[in-house]
Amino acid sequence: MRFAFLLLTITALLSGCSRKPADGPITVSVIGDTPSIVDPSREAPSPASAVLLLATAQGLVAFDAAGEVKPALGERWIIFDDGLDYTFRIASGSGVDSERVARQLRRMLAPRSANDLRPVLGAIEEIVAVTPEVVEIRLRSPRPNLLQLLAQPDMALAFNGKGTGPLRIVSQDAGSILLRPLQDDDPDAPEAKAARRGERDVRLFGENARMAVRRFAARRAALVLGGTFADLQIAQEANLPTGTLRFDPVAGLLGLQFVEREGFLGAPEIRRALAMAIDRDRIVGAFAMKDWKSAASLVPDGIADLPAPAAPDWTGAAIDERRAGAARTIAGWTTENGAPPTLRVALPSGPGSAQLFTMIGQDWAAIGVHAVFVPIEADADLRLVDAVAPADIASWYLRRFTCQTSAICSEAADQSLNGARLVPTLAERSALLADADRRLRDVVPFIPIAMPIRWSLVTPALDGFRTNVRGAHPLDELRAPPR
Repeated sequence: MRFAFLLLTITALLSGCSRKPADGPITVSVIGDTPSIVDPSREAPSPASAVLLLATAQGLVAFDAAGEVKPALGERWIIFDDGLDYTFRIASGSGVDSERVARQLRRMLAPRSANDLRPVLGAIEEIVAVTPEVVEIRLRSPRPNLLQLLAQPDMALAFNGKGTGPLRIVSQDAGSILLRPLQDDDPDAPEAKAARRGERDVRLFGENARMAVRRFAARRAALVLGGTFADLQIAQEANLPTGTLRFDPVAGLLGLQFVEREGFLGAPEIRRALAMAIDRDRIVGAFAMKDWKSAASLVPDGIADLPAPAAPDWTGAAIDERRAGAARTIAGWTTENGAPPTLRVALPSGPGSAQLFTMIGQDWAAIGVHAVFVPIEADADLRLVDAVAPADIASWYLRRFTCQTSAICSEAADQSLNGARLVPTLAERSALLADADRRLRDVVPFIPIAMPIRWSLVTPALDGFRTNVRGAHPLDELRAPPR
């Protein structure tokens, strides 16, 4: 009887302690270079730097663990009925005023800015400091997805190299950066006890995929972020516990962009033949990832401002029929011009890239085209694009292929895209975007293959982690608040 009572007591104590997180920082490894605070107006942040920016240099708004927009430097906001004015109140205690915020945002959107989101933020007409606490963003035409764009790391606000949280850099060495919540600096805060244990700290590494997976498998990291199709096989072969490998249901572009527009690749029918010869179902099946979606059009389904994306005319045909048609096109060119040149295809390093290239090479060999693999930064005829869409907005996809940014383009499509910025209604905008989409489909600047893959490795202790459509994982929400 006493032994049974003792067993019940121990069980109750253990279950009561099961929610207690481990002492010490959460170790996070991001696949890529060593993270650093970069100026998004001058360079696009790498995956590791993007994670660091979101943690330490929040924008007006941010993403929560579920990928939904939440308050950040703008502690609250109002969107006026016409959808043309967004007013943000700067968080009290942030240490910055609205004029500094407005000036930084204007700098991000200036003509010489290298900010990746500047092309899709062209509807912003004016950014002004209304009062010391209030910033107003005025638009030329409505943009329902503006908040999603403002929450991206490209819109993170740093002042003199420092941000406003939610975490701050405590120390850094050659290999890692130690981060701590700003409120933990207050000894009287409710979180002070947790701060003394260091359980709310985060130690952030940037390293290659093999080192990141090895660190996680050895239980020296609780989270790995930034995985792509190129390194998925490394995680799949690590024999990790079930449920460890997680996938974000992101949308975006994964495919080959044409770099050359002369000679063999200068004819749209040749580019069309290369696109239609690829067996996307075989590629998706080979990666053994559940629910991975192939893609044949520039813009995926489900985008509100382009409800019917322009699909190629070969989309419904069987792969054998498509290849036969593609082979006839290549044979016709060969008859007139001689053997096609060998195509240089640039992809990132990694077993997934090798696997993808092998299958594409086989598909093209079947229609009489030879290809070689070259590194992603090398001179090439086609180069892989692997990018997650920052918001559910069609112009992000289409503006990747304007005449300013793409070797293959359509001036008429550019005109429609520019017109879409200025029209007053969403219906008029959708019509112009649809026109640009059709024109780009016809000139074939890009070969879509599938949606991007973004994977993470997650320990059960990180009960705040959520997969989401934005692929956003704030470091201050990795552990759910104690109940």
